[in-house]
Amino acid sequence: MPERASRRRSRRPPYAVCAALFLVLTGCGSSGTAPATVPSNGSHAPAPVGTSGAAGPVAGFRGPAAPARPGEIQLLGPGIRAAIPADSRQALVVTGVSPDSSLATAVLYAREDPMVGWQPVMGPWPAHNALKGWTAEHRAGDLRTPIGVFGLTAAGGRRAAPGTAFPYEQNPLFNISGEGFHGDSLEGSFDYVIAIDYNRIPGASPLDPTRPLGEERGGGIWLHVDHGGPTQGCISLPKDRMRELLRALDPAKVPVVVMGDAAALARG
Repeated sequence: MPERASRRRSRRPPYAVCAALFLVLTGCGSSGTAPATVPSNGSHAPAPVGTSGAAGPVAGFRGPAAPARPGEIQLLGPGIRAAIPADSRQALVVTGVSPDSSLATAVLYAREDPMVGWQPVMGPWPAHNALKGWTAEHRAGDLRTPIGVFGLTAAGGRRAAPGTAFPYEQNPLFNISGEGFHGDSLEGSFDYVIAIDYNRIPGASPLDPTRPLGEERGGGIWLHVDHGGPTQGCISLPKDRMRELLRALDPAKVPVVVMGDAAALARG
């Protein structure tokens, strides 16, 4: 599952799902475009920039940033803007404070009218990312969140779906306990999750442990409920905001998440 921010867990799942759950619970800081472990993020999930198969990290962002035109997401550089699929009409932009910070802000944009372009429709919301910040070359256990544009194709959680159009799996395996890096309780962090399509199979359950780019590239990168501190690699939002997001995102609109520290997104 997502690379969690936890350093320890007080409970372990049954042996039959132990291996998968371990990957899921450590996925929050790993890399991957595939769903978190066992049966997280878009339906027609685009591969991140610089890749041609399973979702993976975006290629390095280079070159001077060209001015954004009206109707474009102003804080994004040309490379990142170009990585958003042409048919995508929803983009959750998560902007980190700095390359090494675990604090971020999330805004949902939509483009319903091609003559108007992208417009903010929800947020800004407070968010957390990985303990050590961001990276364009995510590796398992590096405690950094991958930078890039990734599809959102599946969701799930310990609690029932809050009225979402996503394929949603309610499963008791979405469970975690213990404390985060700052002593924050992890209880309820996986009540609602959306898989980020990094090193995962788009559309598969967030619990699916498959890592198309290999285990060393991490995986289980999710959007999940915030627990008040840094994650191991995931993006976390307040519980009410996760519920709002699940209700707002529509797989038919090919939703993506655009995430990274402010400087990386601007020069991308």
